[in-house]
Amino acid sequence: MAKRLSIFPLSGVILYPGLRLPLHIFEPRYRAMVSDALARDRRIAMIQPQTAAEGAPLFSIGCVGRIEDVEALEDGRFNIVLDGEHRFRVIRELDVATPFRQVEGELIEEPEDEMLSSVERAGFEQAARDFADRQGYSVDWDSVSRLDDVSLINGVSQIAPFDAAAKQALLESPDIMSRCELLVQLMQFFGRHDGGGNDRATLQ
Repeated sequence: MAKRLSIFPLSGVILYPGLRLPLHIFEPRYRAMVSDALARDRRIAMIQPQTAAEGAPLFSIGCVGRIEDVEALEDGRFNIVLDGEHRFRVIRELDVATPFRQVEGELIEEPEDEMLSSVERAGFEQAARDFADRQGYSVDWDSVSRLDDVSLINGVSQIAPFDAAAKQALLESPDIMSRCELLVQLMQFFGRHDGGGNDRATLQ
C-alpha cells in the first residue's frame, strides 16, 4: 500500500514496529510537522538521510510511527513518543509547499510469528553480554531474558551505539534471523574498539 508520509530525517535514529521512540521537537519545520500530524492521523515517518547536508538524499527504508504521547510546551516545542507501526520503502520524494519533507512510501509487510532457534537466542545473548562487558554497560539480564525474540532483537538494534550505516543495515534486514546474525557481527566488530579517541570503529 502506497501512502503519503511526512518524514523526520534524523541520522543515527531509527524506529521499529512495536517499539517506542521519545523525541524532543524544537525546529520550527518539525514543530509544524507535528502540529499537522496531530490535526490529521498523528503519524510521522522516521528515516535516515544519507549525509548530514540539508536536503540530503534519503535511505530507502524507514518506519512510520504514531504519536501516542505528546506534551506541548509553551514556546511551541513538543515532547512526543512515537509508537512504531510499519517499516516503509521510499517510492519517491514529493514536491511540496510544506516546510517539512514528504515522500510517497510503500508499507512493508512484516513476517508473522518470527522466532529464533534456542541456539540462535543463546548465541545472541552471549554476544550481547560480551559486548556490554567490553563497553562497560550495566544491563538487567533477567529482564532481557523475559523479552520475546522480536522485541529483543529489534530493541537492541534500535538503541545500539553503532554508526548510521550499521543501524540502517539492521533496519533493512528482512527478518529477525538475518537481523540477529548481523547484530552479532556488529557487536563483535564494534566491540573490538573501546570507543575512545579517534580510532572508533565505523562501518562503511
